[in-house]
Amino acid sequence: MSLPKYSVIIPVYNRPDEMSEMFDSLQCQTIKSFEVVVVEDGSDQKSDHLIAEYHLPIHYFFKPNTGPGDSRNFGMEKAKGDYFIFFDSDCILPEDYFEKLDQAIEEIQPDAFGGPDAAHSSFSDVQKAINYAMTSFFTTGGIRGGKKQLDRYQPRSFNMGLKREVFEKVGGFADIHPGEDPDLSFRIMNAGFKVSLIQDAVVFHKRRINFGKFIKQVYKFGVVRVILNRWYPGTGKLVYILPTLFLLGVLGLLVLAPFSAGYSLLPLGLLICLIGFDALKNNSLLVSLLAIPASFIQLLGYGFGFLKSQFKLNLLGQEERKAFPSFFFGKK
Repeated sequence: MSLPKYSVIIPVYNRPDEMSEMFDSLQCQTIKSFEVVVVEDGSDQKSDHLIAEYHLPIHYFFKPNTGPGDSRNFGMEKAKGDYFIFFDSDCILPEDYFEKLDQAIEEIQPDAFGGPDAAHSSFSDVQKAINYAMTSFFTTGGIRGGKKQLDRYQPRSFNMGLKREVFEKVGGFADIHPGEDPDLSFRIMNAGFKVSLIQDAVVFHKRRINFGKFIKQVYKFGVVRVILNRWYPGTGKLVYILPTLFLLGVLGLLVLAPFSAGYSLLPLGLLICLIGFDALKNNSLLVSLLAIPASFIQLLGYGFGFLKSQFKLNLLGQEERKAFPSFFFGKK
């Protein structure tokens, strides 16, 4: 029996319902040259009972809870494919995902790669609004899967792949979370491997969060970006600073509002209108309205995390693990 070309590695923690949807989308693939490695990360609600329902080469492993990065590393140690492909359990694949991936690998010949994410029509309005905030030009500057990011792209672990030889030379994910995926990308690039964006390899990313969880998530993203900039000098970009400038700008406009008869708030009103109109491309008025608070949460939460991390790490000179111990799995 020939070895699979791809090893699909999925860490999962208490999400059997999501794994059922993921397995459904894998079974519908037009190309099935893959095995599936499920790493149950110490879950109380396991997914092993689902395996018999699918005609897929699924290899199931249960291990103590050590976080998603270490679980992916565990999966790579068990995998047999030439390429390791990572998905989060809250993703759904279009049926031609591996068909598109095959075509792109043949054309681009990357050593490591990632693809964009999008909202599926079945997602809730809040999930669609959050997806907009995570991918919109107004909130991210188009750095998540934009057409200009074909090289030096930092794949995200919800849709990421690499050659076996890359893992054997560079190693796996570090214990930081979030941020373990761009950290690995930087190490791969520093080792001389080619990392690329595959635009057509899209996944539908459910983002199982509400607005309360979303602000905590983007806050962590802001904190981690400063840590990564410290670890990898020269990787900082202006776009990473813009949310903090936005945060400071909003505070300034609010302070000026009583002294300007509210006219200082006009720029915020203009931005609200721009986001609302742009989000109408989702063909839903409700989603476009929800995209406004989602976008402000994205900018303000990330901006505050980035500012706090700058203060602790670069102004006070604290060490990363002492300044933010909860960001290092098992190092609290």
